[in-house]
Amino acid sequence: MKPEDVEFLFATLQRANPHPASELLFSSAFELLAAVLLSAQATDASVNRATRQLFARAPTPRAMLAFGEEALCEQIRTIGLYRTKAKHLIEACRMLVERHGGEVPRTREALQALPGVGRKTANVVLNVAFGEPTMAVDTHVFRVANRTGLAPGSSAEAVEHGLLAVVPQRYRTEAHHWLILHGRYVCTARAPKCRVCAINSVCAAYAASGGAPTLPT
Repeated sequence: MKPEDVEFLFATLQRANPHPASELLFSSAFELLAAVLLSAQATDASVNRATRQLFARAPTPRAMLAFGEEALCEQIRTIGLYRTKAKHLIEACRMLVERHGGEVPRTREALQALPGVGRKTANVVLNVAFGEPTMAVDTHVFRVANRTGLAPGSSAEAVEHGLLAVVPQRYRTEAHHWLILHGRYVCTARAPKCRVCAINSVCAAYAASGGAPTLPT
């Protein structure tokens, strides 16, 4: 994608949503970390339903440890892979208390050393909690980056590096939020809303389709 097309893409998304934000509910860096860890292969809505009561009872790593793995399992059982996620979250809390004084660390290396925390989760925490211009590549960002031609790549990390190379600095802090929301509500996996898409004029897949109403799955 040409630089002027990248500028058009992000300027358009910014005009439509000047202050994008995560749809996960949280009130601290720890709650954000826990929510993102729980959100793997689950919707934000399902995580929010589970964490609304969970965070009222266990808003800190120490409180979560006291809450315990079995009680945590019961609280999040409506979320997919809840037993594995509960185990990871409890162990992550233990490490936060023992190694970081109960605080969420501000480096990628320390975050990714926590059980259940991969590169995407670390990027979300660094971006949302600490304002770092990271690119968290989930399935929506991966799809939009490849479909549009913004930052094609065969892996999430390749797309991440591609985005960091092409996204203008002034858009980087909010960029992954715009791309997530665009993928979630417009450039969907099935039956994307191409004809009403505000950035279809710079989309490689839309151009290749000859302006078809939707793209193939």
